[in-house]
Amino acid sequence: MYYFIGIKGSGMSALASILFDLGYEVMGSDVESHFFTEEGLLERKIKILPFDKDNIKKDMIIVKGNAFTEDNVEVARAMEMGLTIHSYEEMVAKLTNMFETITVAGCHGKTSTTSMLSHVLDELAGANYLIGDGTGHANKENKYFVLEACEYKRHFLAYHPYYAIITNIDLDHVDYFHDIDDVIDAYREYADNAEKMVIACGDDPYTHSLEIAKPIFFYGLDDDNDIIAKDVQYSKEGTTFDVFVEDNYYGHFDLPIYGKHQLLNTLAVIGICYYERIEAKELANKLKTFTGPKRRFAETILGDNVVVDDYAHHPAEMKATLKAVKQKYENKKIVVIFQPHTYTRTLEFKDDYIDILKEVDKAYIMDIHASRETEELITSEDLIKKIPKAEHINMDEADKLLKYKDTVLLFMSPNDISSLENDYIKKSQDIE
Repeated sequence: MYYFIGIKGSGMSALASILFDLGYEVMGSDVESHFFTEEGLLERKIKILPFDKDNIKKDMIIVKGNAFTEDNVEVARAMEMGLTIHSYEEMVAKLTNMFETITVAGCHGKTSTTSMLSHVLDELAGANYLIGDGTGHANKENKYFVLEACEYKRHFLAYHPYYAIITNIDLDHVDYFHDIDDVIDAYREYADNAEKMVIACGDDPYTHSLEIAKPIFFYGLDDDNDIIAKDVQYSKEGTTFDVFVEDNYYGHFDLPIYGKHQLLNTLAVIGICYYERIEAKELANKLKTFTGPKRRFAETILGDNVVVDDYAHHPAEMKATLKAVKQKYENKKIVVIFQPHTYTRTLEFKDDYIDILKEVDKAYIMDIHASRETEELITSEDLIKKIPKAEHINMDEADKLLKYKDTVLLFMSPNDISSLENDYIKKSQDIE
């Protein structure tokens, strides 16, 4: 019996689903609030309990979420009983040894890239996958294991993949990394863990500057890459382009993707598939059926309004998402509903957030989600007072949004703000 402490965490819920699919008995505990990450657990009827020391039994193997320490009553009881306790990374690392593993790392875009690669490889060859939106799936007969690998606290160094993807390198998690050089060092070590090769975004300057011992192939739009998209055309229907690999024509792609960031994510997937000898036409057909991961540019149409739900919270991600909105909905107004994540990140990128949100038609900013932090270094009001068309919004104030017509309402946060979003959608539908 595997018992997950913090089973609703995005990685933990996916890992629990994978172990269940592989035939193991699985259960776990977490807070009683609903999270979008628990959908796969509910589908599999995996039992989720509230935290209680009496949940821990002598026959259990414990998988502990990274947010939980011996202060948690279940962790304390498991330690007292001398049970085997694995961290999330330790448990995932055991799985990577069972399959041909492809890890996807990067400060932005790793969930979308992991999800896209999982979809394609599962359709064409059979793939297990663990995605940061809480999605996990496995079959013992599958060849591949596609894994989203997080750089926070260097967790991704637990893995030794066959292929390692790097979507980009940027300064983030400033509560842990000292500076950009510290981030680059972590990615250099991650890349050197690859057994076969590294596939990395060459348009990203920090990534292109990596000096590693393993073979590295770069993708992007610049001519000095190995995997290049040429003759790129962006439209409200999507993006078309030709791909050349090491100066050889690979194929033509006409896909419903929006923004340069999604094109780059797609090139990472194409790179893996090329080196795995997958035909371009087969790949193009499967890419057309990819619908995207949870909470990444997820759209709901409400008459002449569009609700877009997106995980973006770093300035680079917010800019990329806004560009995608403008590509697809060039004539609509844009209203952003944003909840910043952590005081340290908000303070570090305060000026960037202000500059980005000044450019939209209206910005609603929620209280900062503290997450693991306790010291209030900055408040949402510090952003609002610098943005002329901004105001505060609470989770129960969906009525503020009902006045907009012919508008994209863009909900951006890594936190669960579905209560506000769903309340707005319901009230809008009731008005219609």
